[in-house]
Amino acid sequence: MAKRRTWKAFERTVDDSTYDVAVVGAGVFGAWTAYQLRRSGKRVVLIDAYGAGNSRSSSGDESRIIRMGYGADEIYTRSALRSLRLWQELFARVDQPLFQRTGVLWLAHEDDPYPLKTAETLEQIGIPFERLTTAEVSKRYPQIGLERISWAMLEPESGVLMARRAVQAVTFAAVKTGVEYLHDAVSPVDSGTGVRGPQRGSPAGVLVPPVNHAQDARATKQKLNEITTSTGQRISAGNYVFACGPWLPKLFPDLLGERIHPTRQEVFYFGTPAGNQSFAAPVLPTWIDFKDEAYGLPDTEGRGIKIAIDRHGIEFDPDTGDRLATSVGLAEVRQCLARRLPALKDAPVTEARVCQYENTSNGDFLIDLHPEFDNVWLVGGGSGHGFKHGPVVGEYVAARIEGSQEGIEPRFSLATKASERRRAVY
Repeated sequence: MAKRRTWKAFERTVDDSTYDVAVVGAGVFGAWTAYQLRRSGKRVVLIDAYGAGNSRSSSGDESRIIRMGYGADEIYTRSALRSLRLWQELFARVDQPLFQRTGVLWLAHEDDPYPLKTAETLEQIGIPFERLTTAEVSKRYPQIGLERISWAMLEPESGVLMARRAVQAVTFAAVKTGVEYLHDAVSPVDSGTGVRGPQRGSPAGVLVPPVNHAQDARATKQKLNEITTSTGQRISAGNYVFACGPWLPKLFPDLLGERIHPTRQEVFYFGTPAGNQSFAAPVLPTWIDFKDEAYGLPDTEGRGIKIAIDRHGIEFDPDTGDRLATSVGLAEVRQCLARRLPALKDAPVTEARVCQYENTSNGDFLIDLHPEFDNVWLVGGGSGHGFKHGPVVGEYVAARIEGSQEGIEPRFSLATKASERRRAVY
């Protein structure tokens, strides 16, 4: 029997250490950032209060879709394409099969321009896809109900990432290459002194109470000198990356409280009939019904069919929020299940999860310097679609810290993050 790896097995003692970069938050953005920075030669420490892939994080749960389609939004299509290659290279390096090529089937309504724009973008970039009539879909995938569907498009190379274990695999790979990992909580930054002592609370690698920037007018592009953990360790670095997902607005409420909004998202798994493989990958693809704001994943690893509604839920606290799914949420998903996989309309719920998105005003990522510190980077705003892009986000942050001006994306800037929410990226 293979020896089971634990976080304690690779956690290292950090004693008043100095690093090139300290990354706070070991979700998909933070883990990939630490990994990419270490591969570029930096001395890096990666810190998380709950642990990589933990159940409170936006990078938790078992699976995520990796798709190329983003309508006309070429920037994210190109990012997804490169990210898929980097994910596959990492999984080969760690010898873990954490990507399943299920294909991704877009179910297009007659009055839905998004799949049409997606097809145009994929063709322009040279990404393979197949346009299908409803008759062709019925013949190939008779399990799928096509009510109100006019045509479909299949991305044959896309599929599913095993999310929680994928984040842990990146973290293990980072540690193996020399990143130091610390399972501890970091105190919030005080813009006046550069550090603040430990307080009670537990965001992803950071502790509340949060920073109040309005209280300190002296904080004009100063440098952060060190951070302190809940166990009293003082960590100094040349640069700091706060990749704290839904905890970013708790850590920086004045700056991000109205710019990033964590929302409650319910996910349901349904059991399939005994001995029936027609709902498992690769017989059934992952599917997206953009117009109806729903998506579904085939049975992977015996967990059952996964279905969720992509519409933003209510505001949610990642620390204290109740993670029991609601009967209202289940009823809506069951309606979707009956419409799209009618043979499973009465299938039992095998699992239910409450995750969260951390949404920017329009869905674009936030990757920018803190306006008061010239060595503090804010990285987040995955907005429900960010997981797949972790490898490219890590490359992008590493390039910025290296000082590269090439490929800077204005859409990732803090200045583009408004307080009024108008979702434009899906």
